[in-house]
Amino acid sequence: MTETPLVAPASPALRLTRRAGVVLGGSAVLLLAILVAVSVGAVPVPLSTVWGVLANQLVPGLVTPDWTPGREAIVWEIRFPRALLAALVGAGLGIVGAALQSVTRNPLADPHLLGISSGGAFGAIAALLHTGLFLGLLTVPLMAFGGSLGATFLVLAVARVTGATSADRLVLAGVAVSFIILAGANILIFLGDPKATHTVVFWMLGGLGLAQWSHLIYPVAVLVPAGLWLWTQAPALNAMSLGDETAASLGIPVARFRLTVFVAGALITGVMVAFSGLIGFVGLMMPHLVRFAVGGDNARVLPLSALAGAIFLVAADTVARVVMAPEDMPIGVVTGLVGGVFFLWLMARKT
Repeated sequence: MTETPLVAPASPALRLTRRAGVVLGGSAVLLLAILVAVSVGAVPVPLSTVWGVLANQLVPGLVTPDWTPGREAIVWEIRFPRALLAALVGAGLGIVGAALQSVTRNPLADPHLLGISSGGAFGAIAALLHTGLFLGLLTVPLMAFGGSLGATFLVLAVARVTGATSADRLVLAGVAVSFIILAGANILIFLGDPKATHTVVFWMLGGLGLAQWSHLIYPVAVLVPAGLWLWTQAPALNAMSLGDETAASLGIPVARFRLTVFVAGALITGVMVAFSGLIGFVGLMMPHLVRFAVGGDNARVLPLSALAGAIFLVAADTVARVVMAPEDMPIGVVTGLVGGVFFLWLMARKT
């Protein structure tokens, strides 16, 4: 005699409704976080003014301006692009972290630990201090991508030469390569123009203070197609998270697929690093929090990691602007403090 389950499994329509509810709820939280980020700071701006400036910029003449030109400049020219850049960078790091953790089968994998962020920083520093903007605004993101891609290949080469085939040893290879590349970046800073090194050092700690509307097109143009491609590969990433043998038995070219995911991750990370500097732990934390809430299916984990990363980095940047106002604290300090505590908690939870 079979027992009747007390709770019937949810129908596909109900599961889809729940997913849509989670996405809509997260999007609403992100919108609220952006509005709060624009509102608070050394010069507080009421939310009603923020809404008014936004409406007037999107539909000129829709509202009658009752604010000063100075406040409009603060809201539209400084804080809105900064908050949107924080959301884009957080989303990019979140989705890359989720993909890397699946493809390497390592819960501690993220762009920072695997050396991808360090490679991007090396390329960006070389452009800022030595080569100059010979391709215009494209120079820094392109050289950052080249640095990230070079670091990716270097990590894979070290792993192959040393026989570091396991996921744990791959991360160790990434950490070692990251230290080497950062040492090279420090040499570039030492050899650079002393007048520019202060800005570069602050940038290496993570900062979004130079955000401009004209800059946002680059992270958007990279994040949307590369992020969507990673999302379409969710079934393959699910298989990879079960092991190379399982993935190969399902017809997935393991080595080629892993390399492709690394290249996509390097592209996203390199461009984000070019405009934000080194920001660690976002790609480590967000996928774990999302999996804790919705399970391990990458069809849900990837987009929600991007959404969670966007919310977290907007909030972190708000704290960085407010805690030492009118001075900006490097956002990498905030994410490092939160991420370090999370890292210790994750290690304790795994033991």
